[in-house]
Amino acid sequence: MALLFLVRMTMAIQFQMVAALSPVIEDAFAVSLANVGILIGLYFAPGIFIAAPGGALGRYFGEKQVVLAGLGFMLIGGVMMTVSGDWSMQLLGRLFSGVGGVFLNVLLTKMVSDWFAGREISLAMAVFVNSWPVGIAVALIGLPVVAVSGGLRLAMGLVTGLIAVALLGLWAMYRAPRDGAQSAVAMSGSVRGALLWAVLASGAIWGLYNAALAIVFSFGPQLFVSRGMGLAEAGSVTSIVLWCLAIMGPIAGNLADRSGRRLQIIALGNLSFAFFVVLGSVIGNSVACVVAIGLSSGVAVGAMVSLPSLILPPASRSLGMGLFFTVYYVCIAAGPMVAGQVSERVTLAATFQLAAVLLVITVGLLPLFHWLSAKVSAGSALEGAKAKLV
Repeated sequence: MALLFLVRMTMAIQFQMVAALSPVIEDAFAVSLANVGILIGLYFAPGIFIAAPGGALGRYFGEKQVVLAGLGFMLIGGVMMTVSGDWSMQLLGRLFSGVGGVFLNVLLTKMVSDWFAGREISLAMAVFVNSWPVGIAVALIGLPVVAVSGGLRLAMGLVTGLIAVALLGLWAMYRAPRDGAQSAVAMSGSVRGALLWAVLASGAIWGLYNAALAIVFSFGPQLFVSRGMGLAEAGSVTSIVLWCLAIMGPIAGNLADRSGRRLQIIALGNLSFAFFVVLGSVIGNSVACVVAIGLSSGVAVGAMVSLPSLILPPASRSLGMGLFFTVYYVCIAAGPMVAGQVSERVTLAATFQLAAVLLVITVGLLPLFHWLSAKVSAGSALEGAKAKLV
């Protein structure tokens, strides 16, 4: 778990690099905040097309090998962005990095499911998913300081170096669980009918939540800078959201496992998150509100990301996770891009109100997921009964 956590954390740092350095990037390349929003969203755009194939590649070539290839893509993209002063190369390097990030997101999550399915899966997923907010918080705190003292290229080069270390560490240290080897039967797993729609619904819940969260931490530094903070201070204050999320996530994930009330916890967490985001967009630089945003944002994390593992049988887990992340990537790629346009055409504060709307939609999808998952359970019970008769 520690190794997978650290590997995924490098992906979070690379993703957040652009948002953490957005004022420096605007000046260095003479681009607008809307262009920066496009650069942020491009990291997730490849996932729309290759998340499902990425899951299939993991089945055929092995999860570890495909994750190593993903880290290689991230390394190439990071080098391209570090050495080039051309905006088009920044976009291309971001796309290369995003391709690698897709392989990591889909297959690292599947690897955690293999280790913890049938055990405390919500807690395990909450701990694992915390690699994202922790990595983003590290980027928000550290990268502006590096950029101010050593320049944009040094900050980008540091991120690329971390990815290289992660690649070597995974290659040397990771071993699959002994009971996790995929048999020929597992290769034939399919996802269709109610199971397909339940996976897509869970992907939309997780994707819209992450789109809202990405808006908050991507445009948070810019909002605080517009209110008079320096870049380093704005990044540090925004990082409070992620540190609080990292604290609350495992606590709430453990509660979800013990109570079994995952959907209620998701509704409570995301509605409270939406409320504090709207509040934070209209009041001044309140640290108490930032803390409230962070704590509320962590309530539903473990319960949301564990949803597909509750309905997917082992034979269908790779393909199902690929479909889950396809929907996730559609949501999270579009979120920062749309928010960047909203910030240009309306106000910067309006981007946070957009995030609140997305969170409310996730709660509206919960009854649909509950109904579909009940149909999946009924279908599985019927097939089991038929198998016993045979």
